[in-house]
Amino acid sequence: MRILLVEDDDTLRENAATYLRRAGFAVDAAATGKMARELAGVSPYDAVVLDLRLPDDDGFALCTAFRVRTPAPRILMATARDSVDDRIAGLNLGADDYLVKPYALGELVARVRALLRRPNAEADTVLRVGDLTLDLASHECRRGTRTIGLTTKEFAVLEVLMRAAGRVLSRSYISEHAWDDNYDALSNVIDVYVARLRRKIDQDGNTPLLETIRGAGYRMQNPRAAS
Repeated sequence: MRILLVEDDDTLRENAATYLRRAGFAVDAAATGKMARELAGVSPYDAVVLDLRLPDDDGFALCTAFRVRTPAPRILMATARDSVDDRIAGLNLGADDYLVKPYALGELVARVRALLRRPNAEADTVLRVGDLTLDLASHECRRGTRTIGLTTKEFAVLEVLMRAAGRVLSRSYISEHAWDDNYDALSNVIDVYVARLRRKIDQDGNTPLLETIRGAGYRMQNPRAAS
């Protein structure tokens, strides 16, 4: 999943971005409101971690701008410990949750994961396509009774594919949701990860689920829909 981190403190921004990436998220970081608006105009984000107190922009106006986007990202606002009024105002403007600064990086990851586990309405935390399941809470993958070990990036790519089961996804779509701005569009990294997933998922006589659509991208087939 792709995250936009908006934080003007250089040290906190770098540490938080690094920690989120190690947890398997694709992260773009912005030091200013202007940069955040520019990034949001180019890339879709699943969640935004937003510092409300920015030197060049109104964090509340940014919150409103993110909320009206389609699709709207989850918004986790970061506020100072004594800014109760800020937290109330942010929640009233549509923020999904808040995090009190200074915060522990482990809590940041946990809060982001909690937001992404509850999309537009309360949703199941387990994605299912045929007999393939992906548990977003425990980060476990199973095909039938078989447990499949995935790296954090393999998990992220598989989540994108399973959320859009039945649709053909271009490489650019997958990169937008599973990578950050460090993605090299000229590389074959997506093909490599899909090949790894296919070897892990479509084995031992299982019905193939991952399909290559020549010239278009990849599709996670949904046997139930097809039947």
